[in-house]
Order: sequence, then C-alpha cells, then structure tokens
Amino acid sequence: MANYTLKEVTDKKEIISFLELPVKIYKEDKNWIRPLDNDIEAVFSPEKNKLLKGGEIIRWIAYDNNNEVVGRIAAFYNTEQANKGDVAAGGCGFFESINDKELAYKLFDAAKGWLISKGMKAMDGPINFGNRDYFWGLLVEGFYEPVYNMNYNHQYYEEFFDSYGFQNYFNQLSYIKYFREAEALNPIIEEKARRLKESGEYLFRAITKEDLPYIGDWFRGIYNAAWANFEGVDPMTKEESDSLFKELKPVIDKKLITFAFHKGVAIGFYIMIPNLYQAIKHLGGKFNLWAKLKFLYHLKIKKSCNIIYGLIFGVNPAYQGKGIESGIINLAKENIVKYTKYTHMELVWMGDFNPLMIRMVESYVQAKKYKRHVTYRYMLDETIEFKRCPRASVARKAKVKE
Repeated sequence: MANYTLKEVTDKKEIISFLELPVKIYKEDKNWIRPLDNDIEAVFSPEKNKLLKGGEIIRWIAYDNNNEVVGRIAAFYNTEQANKGDVAAGGCGFFESINDKELAYKLFDAAKGWLISKGMKAMDGPINFGNRDYFWGLLVEGFYEPVYNMNYNHQYYEEFFDSYGFQNYFNQLSYIKYFREAEALNPIIEEKARRLKESGEYLFRAITKEDLPYIGDWFRGIYNAAWANFEGVDPMTKEESDSLFKELKPVIDKKLITFAFHKGVAIGFYIMIPNLYQAIKHLGGKFNLWAKLKFLYHLKIKKSCNIIYGLIFGVNPAYQGKGIESGIINLAKENIVKYTKYTHMELVWMGDFNPLMIRMVESYVQAKKYKRHVTYRYMLDETIEFKRCPRASVARKAKVKE
C-alpha cells in the first residue's frame, strides 16, 4: 500500500510541480489540452485575484513512496461570497490524482479540514476561486477536447467525488451547433427576427472597429440589468468591463459579437470568440514571447481555430419576451455562415438551474447536448440538510423582494 505525503505549495519548485503534474496524469489522453500556466497562477495571485482581499487560498501536492508528485488540490473561501448563500460554502479545485481512491480521499480530507477550520459549512468542487467560466465543474459526460479554460479530467474522477460523499449541486450542460444548412434554426426565430427588423425600432448588428471603445459600457449596462439581481452575482464595475474587453481585444473576431439596440440604446448581446484552446494546445502551457508569436500564428495566420466558443448571452430584462433573443441569434447565425469559416459552435455553461436558457438553446437554436460537468457540494456540517442549487428565477425573485 502506498504511503502518500501532502505538502503545502509554498515555493517556486513546488509551484512548478503543481503545474506540471497534469502533464504526467494525461500523457496518454489525446483530448487533454494543457491550460496556460499564467491563467492558473492568476487565481493564486493577490495582485490579480480580488477575492483574496476577503479570503484565503491554499494548495497542496502529494508525494508517493518514491517522492514522485502524484496528486494536487487547492482549497479557498471568500467571506463575503460565503455569507451570500444559505450555507457558508468554500471551495476546492485544481484537483488531479492518479487512479487511487486512497490518495483522492487524502486530498479531499486536506481541503475539508482546512475549510472547517475557517468556519465553512460546505465545500463546493471542483470549482475555481473566481469566475465560473474558468476551471469549473467535473466533466462526467462528453470526453472530447475542451474549449478555452473549461475543465477536462479522467472519467475515474467521478467515482472519487461520488464515493467520498459529494452530492450533485447542479449540472453544467454544453451544447454543440453545426453551421450547416441542414441544421437551421427554428423557423420561429427567423420569423420573430423579421418582424422586429420591419418594425424599424430595433437594430441588430455585429460590432465594427469603431465600436471597440464603447462595447465595454454597452456590455456592462446590459449585464448589470440582467444579472445583478441574481443571488451571488455582484454588479460589474467599469473597471471590470474595461479589463474584460482589453483581454479579449487581441482575439476578437468582430463577426462573432452581436449587439441589439432599441432606438440607439444597447439592450442585448451575444459574445462569441474562437476556441482559443485550438491554438493554445501548441504552447505547452507557456505564454512567453515565443509562445505568444506561436499563438498569433495559429490564430491569425494558420487560422487553426475553426470552432466558436459561446462566451455569454444576455438581454435587458425590460426587453425580454419581445423576440430580442431571436433577432440576436438569427443575425449571429447569418454572419457566421456568410462571412466566416467556422464549422461549429460550443455553447457552454448552461446550468440546470436555468431551464429557460436550456429550453431556448434546445428548442430555438436546436443545438445538441454535448457535454456535462457537475458542480458538487459536500456538507462539512452534517446537521445542515443538503439542497440543490435553486432555480435562477426563484433566486432572482427572492433577491428583488428584499
């Protein structure tokens, strides 16, 4: 029987071991794509991760009898975030392990004990200490190549989480849509889009170069109107929206970003980007000067990215139910088919707590279910009843009533 030893990651050598472990874990898996080291390390950086101002993060690596690194995990919490929900929940993430349940349990135990010592009542995982669209959830169905910063893992991880006592808090569904005429949109979308266009009140268009200074403000206004009332979602600041589009600017394909306007005011958006992992997979996790040149070569010259990543979709609630969603989706599809060479799109992160969005993707966009990730919850305080994540509409109404 192996004797595993856990060591807190505190120096540069251990950070490298933490980052390099997945290379060994997935060396025989052709679908795994190594994330950029910079993207992972940003989560642990007090300068880059604002959640560390009101919280803590810790990570461990595990050694076997031969002093080989065979596992890793991180644990974290933010006091403000933890106090927003019904249960004070911290998180664990960046879990990797050889196929040994004893080791997996030892890693879970480390995260569990640390979070209990910090007063947490539940542990969610595997999740990110930051935005949900990065490194979130355990892949349990659809073991294909991942899109940018979506988790990919071995199939045996699911049994580790289930048998340890984690429970399914919510599912994250991913869908795929091919851009062939045989896979057209629902005719209802095209009809609604036509009526809105003929009304003369609404405008749907892809962005232009001249729009770049303004799209951060357009996006923030719609985002805050659509999401800020949901439980656990803070209003976006100008600094955050400007930073987001500054990061996206080098990879933006203007035909993939659609906005809706009513009498000149932005009311909805659909933001898509190329699946950057199709270029990143050639970089070995690095993003130094040489890697950046290789990245731009694959992205701009070789055009290796033929898949679209559906990043975020939103409509101001005051305009929901008027067909705005149809107008945006219809134009996005037309632009992609007419002006680009992308073959298909992955629409990721459809939480099963948001049945309206799932219904739109399945019925209107007519995309097919492709992958499923699970966000698990482990009850650290066994006296508290486990409850699945409430539906988005219910959470929003509760927030509005306060």
